[in-house]
Amino acid sequence: MRASLIQLSVEASETAEERRRRAAALVLERAGDDLVMLPEMWTVGAWDFDAWADGAEAVDGPTAEAMSAAARTAGVWLHAGSILERDGDGTLYNTALVFDRDGALRGRYRKIHRYGFDTGEAVVLGAGHEIVTVATDFGMLGLAICYDLRFPELFRSLIDAGAEIVAVPAAWPAERLEHLRLFARTRAVEEQVFLLACVATGEHCGVRQAGHSMIVNPWGDVLAGAGDGEGILTGDFDMKDVAAYRTRLPVLRDRVLAVAAPRTR
Repeated sequence: MRASLIQLSVEASETAEERRRRAAALVLERAGDDLVMLPEMWTVGAWDFDAWADGAEAVDGPTAEAMSAAARTAGVWLHAGSILERDGDGTLYNTALVFDRDGALRGRYRKIHRYGFDTGEAVVLGAGHEIVTVATDFGMLGLAICYDLRFPELFRSLIDAGAEIVAVPAAWPAERLEHLRLFARTRAVEEQVFLLACVATGEHCGVRQAGHSMIVNPWGDVLAGAGDGEGILTGDFDMKDVAAYRTRLPVLRDRVLAVAAPRTR
């Protein structure tokens, strides 16, 4: 399969609507790919907490409409990164959306682990509670977002739910780039999955974002990696390798301690 990660620059000088149009155009350029992916919170930015209430939208709002149309026109599975979702009760969530080749919304994941240590996400947003996988025509796709990478129990729950490939949109700070590289490779090796980390770039609210998106195989090899500027990272790989690696080194078979059974959707 072929996956393209759109390492989008998120800057305060560009409006959310301008970025939607630009992102949609970039998705359309990837017609013929199997999976196209965007970063975390690319419409409003992951660091402008004070503006979040004004930038929140429903899961059928303008970003979902634009991304659905782009996925349908390009004929790709589109992981639209994550949006700032406003639920019907007013609660805000950091929510990943996945559309199929016909533009239908096939997956919605609300970020479980909120970053901020009693600030930012941790106090402004609600927490998700469900493990989410999406059955695609190239394999079972597991969903996680940014800070989730630091919590291996989530990824173990995703493979228990059948994940063979895990998509992680992020707005990771550049000062902790080495942590991103470490966790992405570690989660791929632990769970013997392909891991796709699509990371925003640019500077937003004084926070330089890491970029360096990557595609990691189940052996922990980085098959394709980006630099720190805006661009599109494309990689080709064979999903049959998941079963091959799990047979070659059957560590998952030898598990003794199991996490609690996840709630899935």
